[in-house]
Amino acid sequence: MNQEEIWDSDAAQRYDTPGTGMFAPEVLRPTVERLAGLAGGGAALEFAIGTGRVAIPLAERGVPVTGIELSRPMVQQLRTRADEATIPVIVGDMATSVVPGEFTLVYLVYNTISNLLTQAEQVECFHNAARHLKPGGRFVIELWVPELRKLPPGQKATVWQAEPGYIGLDTYDVLRQHVVSHHFRFDDTRQARLTRSPHRYIWPSELDLMAQLAGFVLESRHADWSGAEFTAESRSHVSVYRVPPNR
Repeated sequence: MNQEEIWDSDAAQRYDTPGTGMFAPEVLRPTVERLAGLAGGGAALEFAIGTGRVAIPLAERGVPVTGIELSRPMVQQLRTRADEATIPVIVGDMATSVVPGEFTLVYLVYNTISNLLTQAEQVECFHNAARHLKPGGRFVIELWVPELRKLPPGQKATVWQAEPGYIGLDTYDVLRQHVVSHHFRFDDTRQARLTRSPHRYIWPSELDLMAQLAGFVLESRHADWSGAEFTAESRSHVSVYRVPPNR
């Protein structure tokens, strides 16, 4: 499975769930508010902008937003809600594609850096963020914490979510630091729909080293967009890295 095959036209059309899941107001509102504050009145660049879940409400807050996105179908879906003049998008790889101009904020939400399946690509993603930022600019990453503590000896999978109509299951390859997320959706019939996506998981300490290699310093880390304390029990984190002002 490669990312272009995963994020095809079918996935793009099914991605938006207005008012629920990732699009629920209680999820989206604190995300947009925090990013607007971190932009500090400057322009923002979203890596893997997708269908504009975050970019569109952020632009509505008055933050100029540009995006990079690998999937053309996802960009086409975004275009049903915002035109090129409102949110310009470059089609390409977030680890290497270059956008004209400089930004005060680059951000990557909802675990998307893990879509890059090698450590080298993930490090290059940090370098690409630094390439686009003004001195003092910030790179923000939202990422889940690998749940390897839940794996007893010999077990290779964890169920990370189970609710009516949905089961989320992750299978781990600890040797390569890879995980495949399996999403089972079903109703009252005998049929179920399965979608899968591969990822390379990253520990917070490894993420910090990647940042250091690209010239960033860690400014803050919280358990969510509202600023809750990050602890050993946190399932995800929002990490803010900053380019030194005197770069």
